[in-house]
Amino acid sequence: MTRNHPRPSRRSVLGGAVAALAVAAGTTGTAQAVPGTGRPTEFPLPDGWLPEGITIGSRPYAYMGSRADGAIYRTDLRTGEGGVLHEGTAGLASIGLKLDRDGLLYVAGGASGTARIVDARTGELLTTYQLTRDAAPFINDVVLHEDRAWFTDSRAAVLHGVPRGRRGEVRALPLTGEWVQEPAGTNSANGLVATPDGRGLIVVNAGQLYRVDLRTGHAVKIALEGAPDVAGGDGLVRLGRTLYVVQNRLNKVTVWYLDRKAITATLTRTITDPRFDVPTTAARYGDRLYLVNARFTSPQTPETTFNAVAVSL
Repeated sequence: MTRNHPRPSRRSVLGGAVAALAVAAGTTGTAQAVPGTGRPTEFPLPDGWLPEGITIGSRPYAYMGSRADGAIYRTDLRTGEGGVLHEGTAGLASIGLKLDRDGLLYVAGGASGTARIVDARTGELLTTYQLTRDAAPFINDVVLHEDRAWFTDSRAAVLHGVPRGRRGEVRALPLTGEWVQEPAGTNSANGLVATPDGRGLIVVNAGQLYRVDLRTGHAVKIALEGAPDVAGGDGLVRLGRTLYVVQNRLNKVTVWYLDRKAITATLTRTITDPRFDVPTTAARYGDRLYLVNARFTSPQTPETTFNAVAVSL
């Protein structure tokens, strides 16, 4: 672990986020609103942004990471206006990210094998954890659960637990049981959420959902009813016992109902939208689900346009 700055005390995100954005670089074009509501449903990102992760806290601000250089963009969901909160650096990436209630952003670093903590108010990098020394890691997504932020590695059968809001050591949790680790690539462990009972995590891995015991790392495949798999499963969002699975290249979000112990998931409906262009992850705010379009099937160049979209729940 490399500590760049002393760990800050726990804090809430200040209501002055808009003022901070006023001085941030990288503002983009006009968002599109639903007639009669004034609330945008499309949010532009800078050209060449290469988005993958999105997170939203208790306030109406979305934070979206860049695969290009690890920068983080913040958008006001009420107006669609935004700017670069955290400047990028060549060789870094921000894949999955989650905003904690104390205003700290936990960021998955992809091929760097790191987890970073960024102040969501100022954009300052606070801490960098080196999660693995493997030659080819891919730290993909993160969930906040109890005293840790848990990160997936798409190229290793392990979860990494980073302490939340206090000093401590990273915990490596090897995955065993029914877990099937795919060959090298990024189609294995991806999005993750806590189980409804809070006793474990649900992880999407190679088109299947697994329930992971956080004490032992034992993984059990969740029985799917209504579809054989969740091919292209990427980001996960859970509201109570309803689980939303973003299936990226299929341009859809499938909605599943979990039984009490998350042993079985039953498909209840599918959300599609003509604006989906390989959405990767999602975050909920109010009665909407917000998704970033990674556009993996389009040229990934500095001139490629990117955006986020909102759909009704």
